[in-house]
Amino acid sequence: MADAVAEPTETPATLRHAEEVMGTVFSFDVRGGEPGAVRGALDEAVAGLHRVDEVFSTYREDSQVSRLARGELTVAECAPEVAEVLELAAEAERVSEGWFSTTYRGWLDPTGIVKGWAAERAARAIAGVGVSGVSVNGGGDVQMFGTPERLRPWRVGVADPLRPGGLAAVVSAAGVDRLAVATSGTTERGAHIVDPRTGKSAVTDLVAVTVVAPRLTWADCWATAAFAMGSREGLAWLESLPDVEALLITAGDEVRCTGGLAARLG
Repeated sequence: MADAVAEPTETPATLRHAEEVMGTVFSFDVRGGEPGAVRGALDEAVAGLHRVDEVFSTYREDSQVSRLARGELTVAECAPEVAEVLELAAEAERVSEGWFSTTYRGWLDPTGIVKGWAAERAARAIAGVGVSGVSVNGGGDVQMFGTPERLRPWRVGVADPLRPGGLAAVVSAAGVDRLAVATSGTTERGAHIVDPRTGKSAVTDLVAVTVVAPRLTWADCWATAAFAMGSREGLAWLESLPDVEALLITAGDEVRCTGGLAARLG
């Protein structure tokens, strides 16, 4: 679980909003920009999240994804976002050599990519109206653009899975225009990550994997895939990905990091 670390500021203007959707809470922190344009972009982003929930929820029998899984719709008959997400998921499956999958026990389930993709899309839309910075936290996974204040970067605290209330690290977006932080683990939701090879809960030596990357869509996927792999294989694979850093914590309280992670801490 990751939480944006907010710091006191007078300028630029700040707009914050929390929205319950997709079974979690999406928190928005927007800095600067013309107030009317920012409010309009935020309202559209929130409406977009609810639309995503309607289209992609596997808990709704009438959602397009549920109907697609039952063979009642084709991809072409669904909203364009469905084809977009499924193409991204296919790329994630290819890059992870099958460790990330949208198939659960033979049933279509794109849940593992939708939340990160939706939060990134919402943040990007707000960033496009001329704000100085925006952070969108979707259930603990964060996409950031710009900066919250002049000469101050966004910072994200990564919760310590073995010490409730403690932080395992603080990630800084200093020096980059966009950054995302995503964590997969068993602390908040138990053993919910599936091993695609068995269709059962992944059994590994890990309790959490945090991935830092430019895009939340990929950070979320890579954290899930690496967790299913286990610490040794997962770390080696994450090291091979461009523009990706990671922090892995085992059940034995070992901390393993990619080589460039230190440059992102602070």
